[in-house]
Amino acid sequence: MSKTQNIFEQAKQLIPGGVNSPVRAFSSVGGTPVITEHALGSKLTDIDGKEYIDYIGSWGPAILGHSDPDVVKAITDSACKGISFGTSTTAELTIAKKITELMPTIEMVRMVTSGTEATMSALRLARAYTKRNKLIKFAGSYHGHGDSFLVKAGSGAMTFGTPTSPGVTQATADDTLIAEFNHIDSVAQLIKSNKDNVAAVIVEPVIGNAGVIPPVDNFLQKLRELTTANGVLLIIDEVMTGFRLAPGGAQEIYNVKADLTTMGKVIGGGLPIGAYGGRKEIMQMISPSGPVYQAGTLSGNPIAVAAGLATLNKLNDELYKTLEARSAQLESGIKTNLKKLSLPYTYQRVGSMNCLFFIDKPVISFDDAANCDTEKFSRYYQNMLNNGILLPPSQFEAFFVSVAHSQEDIEKTIKANYDSLC
Repeated sequence: MSKTQNIFEQAKQLIPGGVNSPVRAFSSVGGTPVITEHALGSKLTDIDGKEYIDYIGSWGPAILGHSDPDVVKAITDSACKGISFGTSTTAELTIAKKITELMPTIEMVRMVTSGTEATMSALRLARAYTKRNKLIKFAGSYHGHGDSFLVKAGSGAMTFGTPTSPGVTQATADDTLIAEFNHIDSVAQLIKSNKDNVAAVIVEPVIGNAGVIPPVDNFLQKLRELTTANGVLLIIDEVMTGFRLAPGGAQEIYNVKADLTTMGKVIGGGLPIGAYGGRKEIMQMISPSGPVYQAGTLSGNPIAVAAGLATLNKLNDELYKTLEARSAQLESGIKTNLKKLSLPYTYQRVGSMNCLFFIDKPVISFDDAANCDTEKFSRYYQNMLNNGILLPPSQFEAFFVSVAHSQEDIEKTIKANYDSLC
């Protein structure tokens, strides 16, 4: 028995499923999950000493690669001053300024400790501001594990076939309305049939938790117009896309403005963090400025903020050009392999977010993603793993390129892709 198998068997006796986040269990792709010893740059090494070219990237935050020297220095410098204070720090103001500079739609921002906390808080705020109860979300989108969002959710919920989690009350589910991504009429109908009772629409601008599904036919612009016309707040969930796709997130790429934006991942440089922000008139309703209560002992943790600032300060045009070049190289190589072998596929990419679906048409909705050949993906996944390539262990996840991925890494991945498909 390998070290990995031994540790995983022990973990299953003390941790539900042996993991602290469901998708890590490899249940949808089979085999024993990777247990990491260390990671540096584009490489990750497991406890048995096997090295992988890593495209999980901590599920998105590792835009600079693992253990970037400037981020590590920021973390250690901050830790030397103290781990956590329970008081305010100047770093919180600094990162607030940085976020509002990069994302002009955010006039005020509140730091929290996870993306889930950010979306839960943004929804409560939207309900208070509009004095309405209903939420519209999209089938297959994942906004964390808050009760209101675990209805036809993506990511782990989709992977494990539990789109609605037990423990979510019927009353909560009744307040969550499900629309179809890229189908504006489905949103319009829900708003019409729940007139004056829809507080917000929450959307991943690029769905990254049912694979990678970009908006089509000006969907986001139409969504913005529809919500504005009906007094509904538009919450754009940029936990995954924020700073990953552009300095101003997906809102910059698609020229759309949110009322509220949720963030996470990249803004913490890999450490636990989250944030939500938006128009000042809305954000000032949060306690202690207003009546909407939200608090957190570790919100604005100095070490997480330091890691986030070190990451955000390295984001520039050259970095995004490198990400685009490496990602385009990867896409081109994989597509060439697939064409040679005449396999049905769809490769979908936005910037450094990538996904390979085994289906012979574009994936524009949850239903399209759900109809992909997941068994073929599982076989493909295991072959790539055996070739030293670590992809997210689910058909319904994005894989990420970082600036630490070299041309050699990409070329090795393309070759492994060909070997895995043969």
